[in-house]
Amino acid sequence: MTAWHPLLFTHWYAVARADEVRAKPLAVTLLDTHVALARTEGGTLIALEDRCPHRHAPLSAGCVNGERLACPYHGWSFDAEGQLCEVPGLPADASVPPIRVRRFATCELDGFIWLRPAASGAEQPHAMICATDPDTRRFLWRTRWSANVVDAMENFLDPLHTHFVHAGLVRRDGKRVQARASFIPTGEGFTVDYRGMPAQSGLLYRLFESERTAERAHFAAPGSARLEYTYANGSRVLIDLHFTPRSAEETDVFVTLHVEGRWAPAWAVRLLAWPFLKRVNDQDMAILALQARNMRRFGDRNGASTSLDIVRGTLEQFWSQGALPAAPMARDVSMLL
Repeated sequence: MTAWHPLLFTHWYAVARADEVRAKPLAVTLLDTHVALARTEGGTLIALEDRCPHRHAPLSAGCVNGERLACPYHGWSFDAEGQLCEVPGLPADASVPPIRVRRFATCELDGFIWLRPAASGAEQPHAMICATDPDTRRFLWRTRWSANVVDAMENFLDPLHTHFVHAGLVRRDGKRVQARASFIPTGEGFTVDYRGMPAQSGLLYRLFESERTAERAHFAAPGSARLEYTYANGSRVLIDLHFTPRSAEETDVFVTLHVEGRWAPAWAVRLLAWPFLKRVNDQDMAILALQARNMRRFGDRNGASTSLDIVRGTLEQFWSQGALPAAPMARDVSMLL
């Protein structure tokens, strides 16, 4: 099991689609922490350690009764605070023992359930997602990548793999243009502003986009990454991926697509764009799995980097130390995209 830095537990992570969490409990894992997640009949979220303290059966295999979550083994039931409320078979004149299950703070935001593993820490998820208008959301999805969270996040934020892994779909190696990337530290992470690319060479741009006025990549700690495209017609597209590490080798990925200022009903995105987006995801999953297998084969070795690898250092530092660099440096990098 990975020794995660304690500060990582003080942040919020997406753990499930909101529409997945119902009366039937859901087992979720983040940072090697196992949680039973459910929604009571009154709509309250219950997030408890996925282990009954009696005989250690998983509470995620139990059921919701009213406002309580009951264990499937002997029926012990717990409220949303983790307090034991009932022991079936206990005589009426006997007191229920003062036993608790560890509980976790949760909230619902932009179509996902978010959870903070530590008892204290950030009061809410980061500002980037809190400021996103849920009415502009056109697509919501979740998947799982067989990759370490740093490798997964770098993959999404790195434009230089797209010429090869997504050749023809996102970019073409033979159609590179001179571009400049500005790395700008922020309070939540960083922004990379790409300039010099009003168009993109792949099929996705030709089918679904128009002239761009801005292209930016954002990182908001702990695990949110955004690609932002602004267009000459005043519209904007936001592709958000929220990365939640289950373990050192598996990462859950929660995806939303927001469209502002242009016609893009949800049904049209599903019918027209989804097959292409699914193809891009499958290609990323394949290369990350290939990378992970080879890293296990050769053991723990540091990867070589150049000035083009502008996001890796910050991601590695955050996930190893639980905090962003104390005095990050803004910088400009020339590249051929």
